[in-house]
Amino acid sequence: MYASRRLLLSCCLILASCVGGGDRREASPPPSRSRPIAQRPSGPVTLPTVTSRDTQQCFADLSQAEVRFSPLPDRDYGSGCVVLGAVQLLEIGVPVNGLKAIRCPAARALVGWVRHGVRPAARQILGSEVVRIDSYGTYVCRGIIGGGPRSAGRVSEHGLANAVDIGGFTLADGRRIVLERDWNSADPQVREFLRIVHRSACKRFVTTLGPDYNAAHRNHFHFDMGGRPLCR
Repeated sequence: MYASRRLLLSCCLILASCVGGGDRREASPPPSRSRPIAQRPSGPVTLPTVTSRDTQQCFADLSQAEVRFSPLPDRDYGSGCVVLGAVQLLEIGVPVNGLKAIRCPAARALVGWVRHGVRPAARQILGSEVVRIDSYGTYVCRGIIGGGPRSAGRVSEHGLANAVDIGGFTLADGRRIVLERDWNSADPQVREFLRIVHRSACKRFVTTLGPDYNAAHRNHFHFDMGGRPLCR
């Protein structure tokens, strides 16, 4: 009985850290450097949940925007990694590599950012179309990295499929803009483009972090829809 209560309390603490409104500022490294946490050995459990009205509206918004996507089943992967109301984005107008499951509101924000932030900025500032966006991914079951002692043991927004990391852009004229190399590029137009798309993301995501936030974000933008609003 005592052991069962301790196990129940531990589970509650993990879930509370997933849904709480605390600070989730984190580094989201490339897949080769990420540190996944232990998932359920038997694999994910599909949850018998009913699609919420907000998620249904989000699906409708994506359809109205002529986005090709596939709704995904709600799943519990263990260790606090629970994916609810997620989609697989198939076509948003510009290829974005590395995308896995992503919660619908984050997907909707990403689509808006690409279409109304990234593409117009590239045309107006760089004089070329964006033909590919390089992502470090969306869902991965792991804890927060680089968030300090307050974040110890807490599940990342990536573990909720509620975040996406962007590392660079490829243009129709052959140029490739990479955050790690070009955030402080000698080319003023490249610098302006990256700062404009960063500010555009701040209008759409709850959290937007870039290379000026800390060294852990030197090579990517981190966008998520959790925690408290932050644009850095």
